[in-house]
Amino acid sequence: MNKEELKNVIPHRNSMLLIDEATKTGDTTCEGKKYITGDEWFLDGHFPGNPVVPGVILCEMMAQASAVIIAEKSAVSIPFFAEIQKAKFKNKVLPGDTFEIQCELTRNRGNFYFIKGKGYVDGKLCVSAEFSFALIERV
Repeated sequence: MNKEELKNVIPHRNSMLLIDEATKTGDTTCEGKKYITGDEWFLDGHFPGNPVVPGVILCEMMAQASAVIIAEKSAVSIPFFAEIQKAKFKNKVLPGDTFEIQCELTRNRGNFYFIKGKGYVDGKLCVSAEFSFALIERV
């Protein structure tokens, strides 16, 4: 899915739609990409003269990519973060990098979905985390 197709799955727009593409690779897996140009709003103050993508933004990118796993359910619901656990940051993500995302749905209970995500640059692990989100009916 490109950015326009992603808009049918997640409610993010403008500066908060943080991924450039995402693909469902299996029933419970997906991959996504974000091309870090250096012009992103979150690099403006993090850190002046030494821009580094903030960890919380990397987690949000992984969560947005994972929404394609349950895209058919997202047509009538909005995914909301419920929890982030075991976030580990191993390497920096910098302007010029392609941040590659791999996520796997590990389980779901009702409207709650549990995901394991990893993010890489040039094959090097930069971040890993477990998170969950709840699907809330659109109004």
